[in-house]
Amino acid sequence: MDDINTLRRILKENRAIAVVGLSADWYRPSYFAAKYMQGHGYRVIPVNPRHAGGEILGERCYASLREIPGKVDIVDVFRRTEDVPPVAEDAIAIGAKVLWQQLGVRNESAAARAREAGLEAVVDRCVKIEHGRLFGGLNWVGVNTRVISAKRPRWLAY
Repeated sequence: MDDINTLRRILKENRAIAVVGLSADWYRPSYFAAKYMQGHGYRVIPVNPRHAGGEILGERCYASLREIPGKVDIVDVFRRTEDVPPVAEDAIAIGAKVLWQQLGVRNESAAARAREAGLEAVVDRCVKIEHGRLFGGLNWVGVNTRVISAKRPRWLAY
C-alpha cells in the first residue's frame, strides 16, 4: 500500500491531519513535520494529553482523537509501536480515512485492523518526507527521491 501513486493520492486528497503525540517543543521531529505540513496548506490538529486545552502551532490541542470536533482525514501517529492499537481503534471510531505510522513505528496488527475497517494504512514512513519527495520539496537538496522526471510539478509556486 506504500507505492508512490497511493502515497501521492493520499496526500493530495486528504487535508486534515490529526498528529497523535505532537510535541510542543520546536526541536522534536513531530513538531517539525507538523509545521512543514501546516506550511503546505494542511490543517494540523494536535493530539497530546499533556497539552490538552492549550495550543500547539496555533491550533487547539486535544487529549484524544475522539474529542476532535469535525472531520479528520489522516491520523499521523508519533507514538511507540506498542501504543498504536488504541490509536487505530480511535481512528476507526472517528471515521478517519488513513492511519499513518511515522518512521520507526511498525505495528502491522494495528495497520491490518485499520484496513479491515476500511481505512488505508501507511507504516514506517514520514508524512513530511513523503510530501517533499512526491511533491517536489526534496529534490533541491540533492536527496534521491526515487521519482524520475524532467518536469517540475505544476502545483509548485517556484
